[in-house]
Amino acid sequence: MIAALLHFALRQRFAVILAGIALTAVGLWAFVRLKVEAYPDISETQVIVITLYAGHAAEEIEQQVTVPVERALQSVPRAVSRRSRTIFGLSVVDVTFEYGADDAAARQAVLEKLRDVELPDGVVPSLAPPITPAGELYRYVVEGQDLDEMQRREIQDWVIAPRLLQVAGVGDVFAFGGLVKQYQIEVDPLALARYGLSMPQIAQAVEANNQNAGGALLSNGQQAMVVRGMGLIRSIRDIEDVVLSSSEGVPVFVRDIGSVRVGPAPRTGIFGLDARGGGVEGVVAMRRGDNPSEVLRGVREAVEELNASLPKGVSVVPIYDRTELVASTLKTVSRTLAEGLVIVVMVLMVFLGSPRAALLTAVTIPLSLLFAFVCMHATGIPANLLSLGALDLGIIVDGTLVMVVHVVRRVSERADGSREGAAAAVREAAAEMERPIFVSLLIIIAAYLPLFGLERVERRLFTPMAFTVCYALAGSLLITLTLVPALATYVFARAGRARENPLLRWLGPRYDRLLRLA
Repeated sequence: MIAALLHFALRQRFAVILAGIALTAVGLWAFVRLKVEAYPDISETQVIVITLYAGHAAEEIEQQVTVPVERALQSVPRAVSRRSRTIFGLSVVDVTFEYGADDAAARQAVLEKLRDVELPDGVVPSLAPPITPAGELYRYVVEGQDLDEMQRREIQDWVIAPRLLQVAGVGDVFAFGGLVKQYQIEVDPLALARYGLSMPQIAQAVEANNQNAGGALLSNGQQAMVVRGMGLIRSIRDIEDVVLSSSEGVPVFVRDIGSVRVGPAPRTGIFGLDARGGGVEGVVAMRRGDNPSEVLRGVREAVEELNASLPKGVSVVPIYDRTELVASTLKTVSRTLAEGLVIVVMVLMVFLGSPRAALLTAVTIPLSLLFAFVCMHATGIPANLLSLGALDLGIIVDGTLVMVVHVVRRVSERADGSREGAAAAVREAAAEMERPIFVSLLIIIAAYLPLFGLERVERRLFTPMAFTVCYALAGSLLITLTLVPALATYVFARAGRARENPLLRWLGPRYDRLLRLA
């Protein structure tokens, strides 16, 4: 099969060169569309169940919420572990799935099990957004002239966060700092005792009076009108006018047992930046598995749109953008590969003694990388510091170097100055080296096979690197056995005897004596 591939490449040289040009175009297209990230996301497929039970101690929540949820999730398919955390007012259950489990299928399986859980009235479990710790890719602060913390937090929660959540790939937007706006009823205990009321009664009355009612349709000849009962609370006055009960035929309102005001929720933390406290920060988290470059592009566009539409003096100011980290990582890898390419070309020119042979050998490096980019795009392997940084240009060019050196030798031995003689020499040299080159590169690829047997975190960390290296080696093997011989028939069409390197000429006899002695 290898011999047939080589013979085809030498018979159809023009078609092979066109295929190389096509590989260049497709490789560049794949590189532009490749998922680029700073470092790999090694998190496992995980579904987090969050349940709020306000006002209750951790022991009660453990017994009434956490334990029932854990029991219901024991039979979830492909789950490998379950962990729970219970604190005051909150229950968190983590379900980790085996490698390769689909996120959407895992979340659906958990939701199906949660439908059968018996929990206290009013307690409804929910799933955390499908994000990971590595998904935090954008942070910003809300700046506003003449706006207090509560007003800035209100803009963050009701204007900025909903817009950012519309960006494709954004899993959630967290807010830190600021004061959360609340309508608060400050109850007078003496008034409660006087009217015989309790706190649950007040809460139930306010909740019952904060809703609209439907009245069906009212027919009026050829048309019908919709009847609505407007009851949603819109102001402090509406809360004050809520009827709680009656005393001797006189209604008791909320204003009779206390005062209503707008105030902040109890502060649980404070955000500071550059020695300034009391700000409002937002954190944009990417959905697991999405392309960070595309998500960041959409987030920046949304921020520009928000800054153009927010009230005067209010702006979204970024303080962390992973685009800089991704660009720095890509620059580092690109610089390393470029430096390696220059060094390899210089070494080849010194030891081969022929610029044409050196450039013909070096052309394998970019084409092998482009072939690897095409394979990475097709299989969903991201480009990051580990996957691209593991590429060894010396190994990639090894097979081509052997092929070109042998071609140069054969051409110089049959230096009759004719194109036919050079083509025959190239054909002869390629036929002699096809099997050794194929076997040697196959052995190098086989050295990476154990990495494909890793599981879980180790697999996510090292397997993309193994895939990238194997793709590049496979591309190098294909180019060495097809494109390099085809180009060699043109490059060495009228080549004379190759110039012998003085250093190699000096080392040759000494190495021969050492070899005979050994």
